[in-house]
Amino acid sequence: MSDGPVIIVGAGHGGYQVAASLRQAGFSERICLINDEAHLPYQRPPLSKAYIKGAAGPDSLMFRPEKFYHDQKIDLIAGRVVSIDRAARQLLLASGEALSYGHLILATGARNRLLDLPNANLPDVKYLRILDESEALRNIIPSKTRVVVIGAGFIGLEFAATARIKGLEVDVLELAPRVMARAVTAEVSEYFQARHREAGIRIHLGVQATSIEAENGKVTGVSLSDGRHLPADLIVVGVGVLPNIELAAEAGLPVAAGIIVDEYLATADPNISAIGDCALFASPRFGGSLRLESVQNATDHARCLAARLTGDKKPYDGHPWFWSDQGDDKLQISGLTTGYDRVVLRGDPAKKAFSAFCYHGDRLLGIESINRAGDHMFGRRLQAMDRSITPEQAADESFDLKSALA
Repeated sequence: MSDGPVIIVGAGHGGYQVAASLRQAGFSERICLINDEAHLPYQRPPLSKAYIKGAAGPDSLMFRPEKFYHDQKIDLIAGRVVSIDRAARQLLLASGEALSYGHLILATGARNRLLDLPNANLPDVKYLRILDESEALRNIIPSKTRVVVIGAGFIGLEFAATARIKGLEVDVLELAPRVMARAVTAEVSEYFQARHREAGIRIHLGVQATSIEAENGKVTGVSLSDGRHLPADLIVVGVGVLPNIELAAEAGLPVAAGIIVDEYLATADPNISAIGDCALFASPRFGGSLRLESVQNATDHARCLAARLTGDKKPYDGHPWFWSDQGDDKLQISGLTTGYDRVVLRGDPAKKAFSAFCYHGDRLLGIESINRAGDHMFGRRLQAMDRSITPEQAADESFDLKSALA
């Protein structure tokens, strides 16, 4: 049980959830949630899709209204933390205010990896991770005609599909030989490449931007490594993120590709924990350390840590899952498919509904489902039970998946 105030740095999915879960678990000490954005804590997934389409305003994204934080006695503090004094158990804010903690939770998330090219700081070169960035894109799209998206990961393709629906001409650049190459199988990549091209999106693989061209401070296009030039009046960059580990590192906490925590999400300092996108956590289930960028990971980390701080100490053993909405297609992933050596398809890509069951030998690592929510939920339930099915069963549409859950 934690003694003294709990201070949470970062008000994203993990930060919000740990504050709410602490109160749900009966934690009665002070909770401070430090938020460095000028909004109430909000959901990020709609930012690259529904929000840019203009379907709703910012209030639709908020986890809870302001009254919730007042009623739950969660002090929502607008500010930025500049340093941690571990010996004194204090945080220093940019405003000069110092806050004392009994336990400190770092939910600092990640930030956009910036493009290192000439003219990359022009106003028409945009990123898409936070609400202000999504709002800026939503406002600027009606005045634009042609966008180049740099990066064919989830965010880049989600935005590309949205921009095409909004009537823009869209080119997508990707250095890898296929889209989403680090996240999905070749079979799923090929499906999405075909679907985006059917929608009129031009996808350029195996190339990179070498410069952003401009006249009088306005973007005119992008030059490519193969000598071509693509005209554009808007550039959107989605080349990954960097975990926000600097605050922890400057306080002397061990960091690598994230803030290093054990299976209980504790840092080397017993009074400090880290969760979500910034945390490199020990995973007995996967036999190593992981840093995952997903809503599921952040919220499950938060619940696990809140339980530990209120007396229910258990190692984190979440089952990863992810999703991406691109145009009319929903991709859902259960498990971690890294290291697969065999892919079995269930369903028919030609009918726009199938799943890729990914195996290492005969062991099921995960399932990538397109427009087959039932397969996705089956995968999550199966893995939660630490069970598997054979590749032959996965490929056989007559095999009743539910029988494996009995």
